[in-house]
Amino acid sequence: MLYNVFARAKRVLIGRPMRSDAMGHQLLPKRIALPIFASDALSSVAYAPDEILLTLALAGGLAALQSIWVGVVVAAVLAVVVLSYRQTVHAYPSGGGDYEVVTTNLGRTWGLVVASALLVDYILTVAVSISSGAAYITTALPSLAGHEVLIAVLLVIILSLLNLRGTKEAGGAFAIPTYIYMGAIALMVIVGFVQMATGHLGSAPTAQYELVASDQFSSGLAGLAGAFLLMRAFSSGCAALTGVEAISNGVPMFKRPKSKNAASTLALLGLIAATMMLSILILARATGVKIVDDAVEQLTLNGQPVGEETVVSPAIGQIASAVFGHGSILFLLVTTVTGLILVLAANTAFNGFPTLASVLSRDSFLPRQLYKRGDRLSYSNGIVVLALAAIILIVGFKAQTTRLIQLYVLGVFISFTLSQLGMIRHWNRALRMRQTGSERGAVLRSRAVNIIGFMMTGLVLLIVLATKFTHGAWITLIMIAVVFCVQLGIQHHYTQIRSQLRVDDWSAKRALPTRVRALVLVSNLSRPSMRAIAAARASQPSALELVSVVADDDEEAHIRKEWEESGLPIPLTLLSSPYRDLNQVVLQYVRGRRRRAPEEMLVVYMPQFLVRHWWENAMHNQTAVRLRRALLSVPGVVITTVPWKLGEDDEVEGRQLINDPFKSDEHYSSAHENTRPPSLASK
Repeated sequence: MLYNVFARAKRVLIGRPMRSDAMGHQLLPKRIALPIFASDALSSVAYAPDEILLTLALAGGLAALQSIWVGVVVAAVLAVVVLSYRQTVHAYPSGGGDYEVVTTNLGRTWGLVVASALLVDYILTVAVSISSGAAYITTALPSLAGHEVLIAVLLVIILSLLNLRGTKEAGGAFAIPTYIYMGAIALMVIVGFVQMATGHLGSAPTAQYELVASDQFSSGLAGLAGAFLLMRAFSSGCAALTGVEAISNGVPMFKRPKSKNAASTLALLGLIAATMMLSILILARATGVKIVDDAVEQLTLNGQPVGEETVVSPAIGQIASAVFGHGSILFLLVTTVTGLILVLAANTAFNGFPTLASVLSRDSFLPRQLYKRGDRLSYSNGIVVLALAAIILIVGFKAQTTRLIQLYVLGVFISFTLSQLGMIRHWNRALRMRQTGSERGAVLRSRAVNIIGFMMTGLVLLIVLATKFTHGAWITLIMIAVVFCVQLGIQHHYTQIRSQLRVDDWSAKRALPTRVRALVLVSNLSRPSMRAIAAARASQPSALELVSVVADDDEEAHIRKEWEESGLPIPLTLLSSPYRDLNQVVLQYVRGRRRRAPEEMLVVYMPQFLVRHWWENAMHNQTAVRLRRALLSVPGVVITTVPWKLGEDDEVEGRQLINDPFKSDEHYSSAHENTRPPSLASK
């Protein structure tokens, strides 16, 4: 009954199972693939500019004006990464992405490093995107302020359920909000630029405040401290590059021609993301947007510190207020869809993480359960693992985007850098093959792109390590190291299993045992016990005996009387257990049998008593379950469970089970008169 309730709930939430041959209908056209795979990168314009402005604000108002140039450098890095990944999707279209590139060209160890970094990055993508989305939701609906953690957790659960329903169905649900978001931001940018050109652009809600530089950066961006802050702002802005690698992992999910469609989607992603980010930074400067972590310490009004009630909204929210007017319909549209796209951005990870986990599972680095597809042809186990890991981070960091984003960029730039190096090795190998002049020229150009990409992403990686290590990047390194070691441990386990299961000498393994000894464990000779005895006799073993554990003389006399009255031509062995430790007594006897005759097969038959309703289990002990578990530790023993369900004999023989509880008790008592309660035969 309980199983049926869960099964029906699963069908309502997830949908009916899909046939394996329906996989072709789950492949994605470009119009659906863009919102699925590009939503992470597109959503970066919602928080990457904020992080640039937030970091530069530490050095005062003049430093914050340099945000546009920081954005230009980030856009340049994004362009190079997009170009290099367009080559990757053509060269390695199987879906392994950076993991496959690095493993093939740099070796298994480096491949595992990349895989670990990507898995951690996907988890952080969900945590950061959902937390940022929750912050935007509370901006649009101030009454929800203070409940960001609960909102974020609920959003992760909803997103997981949508993805469990299938990739294409989830993509269809996400496509419309993503395109509305793109349209809303485009409208805000166009109207903002027109107002800026005509002199009618309004001011942001924080434009009236002045930024106060911290003591560490009192001279602005001058000196070594200023250069370090500038690099830190750049590394924070590089969050805009996250999500680019997801397309290289998801090439098999595109419609044919897969590589071409994936490359086209990648190019469109880069163009839209870079344009939106730069446009927002320009409008933020024009409207006087201020983004700070602590308003009381960093903002002043007419030379006086602001109050604790001062609200500093995200950059897009402030720009929308300046362009459309605070509280207007278009303002609410922009802030609402921005919060929504931040939630949907996590969907990129919900497609990338399970796919990569499936590839790693295929290679024996993750549990086998992550390799198989679920009822709706999605990697359901990977989706559940990702959701649980993200919820742990969200709760642990209290859904604070600023704290989470410090962990965010490191993992993706580790994979970027190693992937570029792997592609350089790939093109070097291609140059050693016989080629025409035009083919060689194409390879040289491709290698040049990856060399530039390697230098740029490597430099960014060093900057991220230098600027963010003490701000939380060390936690990411620990997480990557833990995932790396776990994968090595899983691979070692599977290697041992394969070695133990492999048959080296088929002729020896086909040999039958010289003897088969069967033991039937009983506590009495009730119907379940007689069913087990019948099953053992039907197998015609070389030797058969009944084994019963007794705690005192009364139990011994009872079982011996039943055995004599039954007339069974089977010897009865009674094991004394004055301390009522049934498991240890049976284990000791079974081990003794194995030691005395290691050449014979020992089969232990155990009756299992099944009730008609799940709630009735609470009225029966679990002795047989614990004993079965204990017997599994004895090598060379075969365990056979013989089930017997209450009322089964009546059903098999065509009789109706008595429903009257008093008559039922009477019927049961007469059938089992003078029997002690089943223990070995209990469920």
